[in-house]
Parts: sequence; structure tokens; C-alpha cells
Amino acid sequence: MSLEELRKRIDDIDHQLVKLLNERASVVVDIGKLKTKTDKPVYAPDREKDVFARIIEANEGPLPDRCLVAIWRELMSGSFVLERPLRIGYLGPGGSFSHTAAMLKFGQSVEYEPLTDITSIFGEVSKGHCDLGLAPVENTMGGGVIETLDALIDSDVKICAEVLMAIRHNLLGNCTLEEVEKVYSKPEVFAQCRNWLSATFKEAKTIPVASTAKAAQLAAEEPKATAIGSSIAAELYGLRIICENIEDIANNVTRFLVISREDARPTGEDKTSVLFSTAHKAGALSDVLDVFKRYGINMSNIESRPSRKRQFEYYFFVDILGHKTDEHIREGLEEARKHCLQLSALGSFPRATELL
Repeated sequence: MSLEELRKRIDDIDHQLVKLLNERASVVVDIGKLKTKTDKPVYAPDREKDVFARIIEANEGPLPDRCLVAIWRELMSGSFVLERPLRIGYLGPGGSFSHTAAMLKFGQSVEYEPLTDITSIFGEVSKGHCDLGLAPVENTMGGGVIETLDALIDSDVKICAEVLMAIRHNLLGNCTLEEVEKVYSKPEVFAQCRNWLSATFKEAKTIPVASTAKAAQLAAEEPKATAIGSSIAAELYGLRIICENIEDIANNVTRFLVISREDARPTGEDKTSVLFSTAHKAGALSDVLDVFKRYGINMSNIESRPSRKRQFEYYFFVDILGHKTDEHIREGLEEARKHCLQLSALGSFPRATELL
């Protein structure tokens, strides 16, 4: 076939795809009406995971799985709008890594609400002003995010999903590398790019600010200033990417939590986040962990935070593999509760297995 004939074939297939996608969208509208009558949430993490698994299973190539998942993720984003527009709260301003993670997870079609701090994200979801919120909880280099852990203690929201995102730091600006006089970014970002900065600049001054998005805003206003931030920040604030991937360690991943007022249903590949506190006595934590061991409960993460209510008392955050409705987890948590001052499941959700 000639080039023109092949292109004509693509045009015909595209026409069929548009027709099928709109046929799918009509079914989505009907689903939205049913959900409204039964007061079911628009976003169902278990259904999302099932759809992606089916797409991958049906894929016979040559398109890679990752490409098809990206297409369907954006298709599902448009479906949310047809059912009922979703409002997603994230740690702003626009162009932050939290903004990037939210867009990679929920696509271009939903509404995004930049919020000034992590506590506000939890508050807006709890009050129903946002349907969902996205907050960073840990980084492979920096460890746990204290603000998120503290917000989990005080809030009544549920964790319904998680997002793993590779963090790529870029030098952004509208000048040449030789002209740079200032570099704006968060203190944590400077720490993650320390070797590159010391090897590249001898005169440029590093100036810490509240967020990478704020850094990009400042760099856009000053002719010889730059920022370390995301590629989305470069687009939003009209900056060029002067140097890409300047982080010192390539395996830099941040885990984000998606919070909601609803739990996620079991998928067979889940996590449960548990919060508990123990009395200030020898072996209190060990007693709880012994219960987990006896019931075959596998922990993937543990963090601790001091209680702000009582001296010498600590809260522990534990991620365990499985759903809270699984028999061994349900019975194990009931047994562990006997050794705790407080124990609650913060949510069960599909386990993220790939980076966005």
C-alpha cells in the first residue's frame, strides 16, 4: 500500500475509534445517573485497577501496556466529568510535584484545587468541598512527611489509593547556564541536587523558598534567576528547561496518598494503613508486632510520631499487605487492639505497583 493509502486507513480507524469512544461515553452517562440515585462515589479505585488490568490482558501489541494505560487513564478522566465533575485538592501552587502527581493520576479533565498546606487538603475533603485530595506521605531520600502523618491523626478521612511518582529535578529559567546568578527551590530539593549544584556553579546563590512552584514563579520574574522544579512548572510559568534530571540519586520516588470520605473495595492486591498508640511501658510495641506475626500480617512500612496530647506517648503508622476485610487481618487487628490505647484503620486501598 502507498503512504496515502495507509494514511487513509488510519483516518478510517480513527473515525471508528471516535464513534466507539462516544458509545462508551453514553454508557458512562447512564452509570453516572445510577450512582447519583444510590449515592455512590464517582471514583472507584478498585474499578480503576480492574479496568487497567483488563486492558493490559487484552493487549496483543505492538503498543506497549504503558501507552494504553495512559490513554485509558485520560479516557477515565473524561468519564468522571460525564458522571459528575470531580474536584481534587493538592498541595499548591500550580506546577508543584503534587500537582504533577495529581494530573498523572486523574488526567486533564477533572477540576484541581491548589491548597496552601497539607492540613487544608484533609480539611477540604473532610468538609466535602473537594471529592478527593492528594498528599505526599514519604520519599525514598527524605523519609516520612510529618505534616501528612500529623493530619492523618487528626482527620476523619480515608485513604483510598496511593501514587508512586519518580521525582525528576530540572533547572528552569530563561537565561543560559553561564548567566545564572540565583537558583530558587525548596531546601529539600537543594539537598537532593547538592553534588550537581556544587559541580556546576561557583558563584550562583541558592535561595530556599516554600515550594518548587513558587521558585518557578520567581525565576520567571527575574532575568538571571533560575528554579529547580518540574517540567509542568516550566510550562505553567513560561520557562525553558536548561538542564534535565539534575538529582544526585536517580531512584528518587515520592509516595502520595489519595484521600476520600469512602473506603476502597478489595481487589486482591491491597494495602491497609493502620494508626495505633501504645502505653509508655516496656514491650508495648513488641506486643502489637507479635500479634501481627502470629496472624501472618506482613508490614511494608512503619513510622512513628510523638503524641501532641500526652507526654511520652507515640503514634505508630503501619502499612500492611491486604485489605482490612481479609479474615486474618480483621482478626489480627482485633487482637492487637487489646494492646493499644487506640487503634484504627485509616483505609484499605489498591497497592501501587508501578511508577507514574
